[in-house]
Amino acid sequence: MEEILPPLKEFIVDYCNRYKIQNIDPHSLNLDTSIDLDLDIFDIEIDLFLADFTEQFNIDASKFTWYKYGYPRGSTRVKMIKLIFGYKTTWAKQLARYCYTPKFKVRNLQDAVKTGKLV
Repeated sequence: MEEILPPLKEFIVDYCNRYKIQNIDPHSLNLDTSIDLDLDIFDIEIDLFLADFTEQFNIDASKFTWYKYGYPRGSTRVKMIKLIFGYKTTWAKQLARYCYTPKFKVRNLQDAVKTGKLV
């Protein structure tokens, strides 16, 4: 199984800590970690996240559009699930994924780092 590049993992953890999004365990991050569902980065925050990402890794995002992924807006149901039950148990994660389909994953960022283009 492919691992996340260390600079990318460090960027994600630092970003979440810097903007106080949530505490991230670096060991729990994998390529299938959803940016919008698992890390709670959506709406305007996702645009700021991508701007910092493209600047730090010198990524060409000129051809990137949200049409391919769908713009991540978050979900009230998922917020309630996380508030009431937390998000550490597998059944809570499965229920959240049932209510909201993740749109953008760490795998997309890693591909952009490798190719130099975010598409």
